[in-house]
Amino acid sequence: MTVNGRPQAPLMTNTQADRVKEVARLAGRPSRLRRREFLAEGPQAVREALRLHLGRHAAGQDGVVVDVYATADALERHGDIADLTGQDGAPAVRLVTADVLAAISSTVTPQGFVAVCRFVDVPLAEVLSAAPRLVAVLVEVRDPGNAGTIIRAADSAGADAVILTGASVDPYNPKTVRSTVGSLFHLPLVLGVDLEELLGGLRDAGMTVLAADGYGSTSLDDLQDASARRRFATVGTAQGPARDEAPSRTDAADDSRVRLEDAGAWLFGNEAQGLPPAATAAADARVAVPIYGSAESLNVGTAATVCLYASARAQRLR
Repeated sequence: MTVNGRPQAPLMTNTQADRVKEVARLAGRPSRLRRREFLAEGPQAVREALRLHLGRHAAGQDGVVVDVYATADALERHGDIADLTGQDGAPAVRLVTADVLAAISSTVTPQGFVAVCRFVDVPLAEVLSAAPRLVAVLVEVRDPGNAGTIIRAADSAGADAVILTGASVDPYNPKTVRSTVGSLFHLPLVLGVDLEELLGGLRDAGMTVLAADGYGSTSLDDLQDASARRRFATVGTAQGPARDEAPSRTDAADDSRVRLEDAGAWLFGNEAQGLPPAATAAADARVAVPIYGSAESLNVGTAATVCLYASARAQRLR
């Protein structure tokens, strides 16, 4: 049997095979840490893992994907993934039955693909040395779904990295990986960082530190308004008075050292306790996302999306 003309191992049908059991164990953290490997499940995650793998191979770097397990039906439905596996440097594809795929998958209804991938995290120094403009920091975020949502939001907003402090959830948890929908393979990830060390590193890199805090004294609306006024003032200076002049009053946020258009790191805290006092005390501002309706608070993943996009837009329009 072949896939894209490449020799293929026999169809895997035995759900009790040693290889099947070894792959399935990666759903547990001890096996992941021992092997420094994790599972990417579903076509989108496997597709993005393969793209990163091939990009690294083309650059002469180590690849990411160790093996791909797929059903014949899934390969037929997703011809683009089959094409990726046929490229030079691509990992082997092991055809499996639906029962075998279910045995190695952590989901109730597998989507035809499971890839075994190497850890993709990088050292903090590598991120800071690249002069990042926008970074998301997860401080003791414990819920896998929330962590995955923030990673995906950071990717969507064009952030330069996501950093997780030591007490945060394992981003290689299958639920977290699924929640990123492939974004885990798009931007640098830093794990297990000490908060004090991180805050010092962010400041040395010239980044403003913003604590997302529902009880913060600074409103995200005010920061966005101040950013807009500065932008309109610059346009007016360069092109002469505009027809719709920006308000002439000076808001307190205009004189603040906190500017969304500057390089910034957002701190997002634990779902129940929020950010620890050390984080809020060290931040340049404690920023609250205003709530206009009757909700008691925002989910941390939702709040992170709003905050990251506010900074991303300000930075792109500066």
